[in-house]
Amino acid sequence: MRTIIGTLAGLAVVSTLAMLVGLKLDLQIAQLFYDPAQQRFPAASHPYLAVLRDDGLIALVTCMSAVVAALVTRMLRLPQRIIPGRVVLFLVGTLALGPGLLVNGILKDNWHRPRPMHVTEFGGDRPYVDWWNPGGTCEHNCSFVSGEVASAAWMFAPAMLTPPQWRIAAFAGASIFTFVIALSRMAAGGHFFTDVLFAALLMTILIWVMHRVIFRWRQSPAVIA
Repeated sequence: MRTIIGTLAGLAVVSTLAMLVGLKLDLQIAQLFYDPAQQRFPAASHPYLAVLRDDGLIALVTCMSAVVAALVTRMLRLPQRIIPGRVVLFLVGTLALGPGLLVNGILKDNWHRPRPMHVTEFGGDRPYVDWWNPGGTCEHNCSFVSGEVASAAWMFAPAMLTPPQWRIAAFAGASIFTFVIALSRMAAGGHFFTDVLFAALLMTILIWVMHRVIFRWRQSPAVIA
C-alpha cells in the first residue's frame, strides 16, 4: 500500500511542479479527449460510460464488500455470518470519511474549481484555475476532487483485508478499477487529471492511516496487512 501511495504522491508532486513552471498539464491532457469540431467531449454522451458511472460502481462495491466479508470470516475461522466489528468499522469508516465527508462534504462544495467541460478552453464560460486555487467560479459539486474516483479508490480498503497471498492481486484489481473510473471521468470532461489523481491519493492515505489505527496500533490478532 505504501508503494501505491508513494507512486501517487510522486505523480502529484511532479504534476504540480510542472504546472507551477507554466506547463498547463491539466488542459493538455483534457485536450486529448476534446473534439474541437463538435465542441464537446464525445465520451460524455457514451452510453457504456454512463452505465459504468451510475450503476457499475455501486454494484461492484456491494459485491466486493460481500466477498471480502466472506474471505475475512473464512480466514479467521469464525462461524458463518459473523463479521469482526473492527472490519465493519474499517470498511464503513473509510467509505464515510473519504467519499462521504472529505470529498462530497468538504472539498467539492468549497473548492470552487470548474470542471473541464465548463472552462472557456473547451467551450464553457468559466476561467480555468489550477488545482491548488480554491477561488474558482464553480458554486457547488465542483471538479476538485473526483467523487467517483474517490469511491473507486475505496476498493483498496477491502483489498487490504485479503490474505497476504491474495493481496497483490487484490491491489492490482483495485488499481485497475480506479484507473478505469478515472479515465472515464477525464474522457467525459467531468474532471481534470489532478482531480482524479488527488482523489486517489487522499483516499489511499486515509485507508492506510485508518488501517493502522484500527488494526495495527491496537495490536489486534485479527486482520494484519
